[in-house]
Amino acid sequence: MTRMTRRSLGLALGAAATLGLVAGPAAAEDFPNQPITMIIPLGAGGSHDLNARVITSVIPGILGQPMVVQLTPGAGGQTGTAAAAGEAADGYTLLFTHNFIDQLQQFVTDLPYDPNEDFVSIARVNTAQPIMVVRDDSPFETFEDLVTYAQENPGELQFGHSGNWGAFMVPGLALMQEAGFDARLVPYQGGGPVIQGLLAGDIDYTFAFPSVLEGQDDLRPLMVVGEDAIIEGLPTSSELGYDVVSEIGIMHRSVLVHADTPPERIEILREAFAELNEDETFQTLMSRLGENTLHVDGPEFDEMRRQQARDYEELVAGFE
Repeated sequence: MTRMTRRSLGLALGAAATLGLVAGPAAAEDFPNQPITMIIPLGAGGSHDLNARVITSVIPGILGQPMVVQLTPGAGGQTGTAAAAGEAADGYTLLFTHNFIDQLQQFVTDLPYDPNEDFVSIARVNTAQPIMVVRDDSPFETFEDLVTYAQENPGELQFGHSGNWGAFMVPGLALMQEAGFDARLVPYQGGGPVIQGLLAGDIDYTFAFPSVLEGQDDLRPLMVVGEDAIIEGLPTSSELGYDVVSEIGIMHRSVLVHADTPPERIEILREAFAELNEDETFQTLMSRLGENTLHVDGPEFDEMRRQQARDYEELVAGFE
């Protein structure tokens, strides 16, 4: 071996050693290198629970680590949200929530966290249009039947919802305001319990999402909130002329993370959820649930969150 070759080799080895000193700690800090927890501030059996089962069955193949669901219901979503806000800002705790918890509740109660200071968006996973449902043996065959009865019998019907100012209460109140009737509000802790209450005959009507209605032969859908006719033959609130309900009554399911999480980890998570949305298995499983996959990336959805806050502040002011 010539001197020049030995010198070249020495330089190469020195460079490799230097690179090793840089790459070693970086490799040790690879994210994620342990399971990620997804907190859901809602109860078991609801649409978030069902959606999360799909997400957590597919995304480990993208992130290289398991994602564990932690159901933390209570206080209309505040318990789970506060728990997520109190965790370390390291990207290992996500919050799978929706717009009514995230951006509306700040206008109706004092929160132990600030939704806009404490969280940033990873992604909006999809949207969900609530469907008004009654029991299959209900005397109300159509949406018009229910509204007419409610108008003629103020306060007699019992409207069950999934929590104060939550995914069902908001479209329910907006509908009562637009249609001009009163009903007694009966709160439950989550979408699963409210459906059980309806099936037990404890309430007269509620709302549900497509994923929850799958296989429920004992329920009769009357109307779907929004513009899109997601069930053939079922009228939409937009078709029926209820514009406020159609605009603010749709759920946006979103994944948030602590705002102080290192930006590079936030970006890894955003890229993972974008890749998840393109995954064929994910698309198939969501379709079987009756759910869409209308993904919106984090920065764009943070802009949408700010608009939601303005809309809900106006809504709440109208009920004061």
